[in-house]
Amino acid sequence: PLQLLQPKPVPKRSRTYQRKPCEPQVSRSLIKEIFSHFVKMPVTRDAFTIVEKCSERYFKQLSSDLEAYTNHAGRKTVETADLELLMRRQGLVTDKMPLRVLIERYLPLEYRKLLIPLAVSGNKVTPLK
Repeated sequence: PLQLLQPKPVPKRSRTYQRKPCEPQVSRSLIKEIFSHFVKMPVTRDAFTIVEKCSERYFKQLSSDLEAYTNHAGRKTVETADLELLMRRQGLVTDKMPLRVLIERYLPLEYRKLLIPLAVSGNKVTPLK
């Protein structure tokens, strides 16, 4: 008599392989575009690699500082005041150089409109407070 053959159980693979979580990064093209805008001269590939590493470290430090300010205030959301405080501590924002002036000086018009609301009446433009 013929017996039905039972399939042999296949051992399952243990999934000890854990995929490392990917950290978000600022795109290379954006860093290159911003850096070349301010440098206004050719940059070697080696120098640009160093600029990329420095900007990555800068943004990591910036975000950890903002997180510390937010935690200290007992909140879970970063607010504009946290960013302004950080920029004051870095010496970028002072009484003579307010945040609004930096925004107007360095950001394109479409970002300025988002960050600084304006009231337009006739031929006059006045900032909202």
